[in-house]
Amino acid sequence: MEASRIEVAVALDMSLGESPVWSVARQTLYWADINNGHVYAWRPQQGGTPSRTELGEKVGCVALAESGLVVATASGILRLPESGEPERLADNPEWDGEQSQGNRFNDGRCDAAGRLWAGTIASDEASPTAALYCLDRGQLTQHLPGIGISNGLAFSPDRRWLYHTDSLSRRILRYPFDVDSGTLGEGETWVDLKALGLPGVPDGAAVDSEGCYWSALYDGGRVVRFSPEGELVAEHEVPCPHPTMVAFGGADLRTLYITTATQHLDAEGKARWPQAGNLLQMQAGVAGLAEPGFSQA
Repeated sequence: MEASRIEVAVALDMSLGESPVWSVARQTLYWADINNGHVYAWRPQQGGTPSRTELGEKVGCVALAESGLVVATASGILRLPESGEPERLADNPEWDGEQSQGNRFNDGRCDAAGRLWAGTIASDEASPTAALYCLDRGQLTQHLPGIGISNGLAFSPDRRWLYHTDSLSRRILRYPFDVDSGTLGEGETWVDLKALGLPGVPDGAAVDSEGCYWSALYDGGRVVRFSPEGELVAEHEVPCPHPTMVAFGGADLRTLYITTATQHLDAEGKARWPQAGNLLQMQAGVAGLAEPGFSQA
C-alpha cells in the first residue's frame, strides 16, 4: 500500500459506516453500520470477510472494553461481551423506548481514564436538542447540551484538550479537559471549515502521535489533518463524497482506516461512486495512538 493512496480494505455496502476503533491487544478493527445496526470485527492479517453482530437497533459508536466492546445504540449504552448476552449499562435519556423514537446516540469514544463519552444526534438532524454525555462508574452525565449532531470527539495526546463538533456548525471546538475529574472548561472555536474554504461538515475524527487531528469531511469527499494549533496541514481526497470517520490501526498504527456511507446517494450516485459504502485504507505516514478502553473501576 502506497503512502497517501486510498484503496479498499474491505468491500461492503454499508449504509452508514462509522466509528472504526483498533484494538492493539487483539489486532482487530471494529466498526459499525449505524443504520443497519451492525457491528463488524476484522483482523487485517487474516484477511477475509469480517464477522458481524446484529443488534436490532441503530448503533452510533463502538468502544473497546477489557473483554468485548461497549456500544452506544439508539436506546442506550450496552456492553457486548465476547460471549453471552449484551448488558445494558445506561439508558438514553433522549430516547422514547415505547415509541421507538427520539435522538439516538451517535459519535463517541473513551478517554484515558476509561470513561465513555458519547453524543446524540437530533432526530431531524437540525434542531439543537442533542447533547454530549459521559458514562463514568455507572453514572451518565450530560456535559454539552444544545447540539444538533454530536461528532468529532477526540482527545489530545497530553490529555489537556477534548475536541468536539456540532457538525451543523461546521466548526470544531476544543475544551480544556481534566482527565482526573472528567470535567470540561469553556470551549473555543479551534477550526472553522467555512473560514478555511473546506467543503462538507466535520464528522468522525482521530488524533495521531504528533497531536494532529484527522477529520472526515462528510459531503466533502476528503480527510483533512490539522496541527495542534488548528492549522490545515494536509488534505486527502476520498473516492466517494461521504467519508464518516477515521482510525489508526495495523501492527505499527500507521494504517488509516476510513469508514464511508451510501445513505445519501441515489442509484446514479452509487454508480458514480462505486467505492462508497466500503471500508477504505491508506498509509498515513505517521503513527496513531493506542485507543483506551472502557473501565468501570
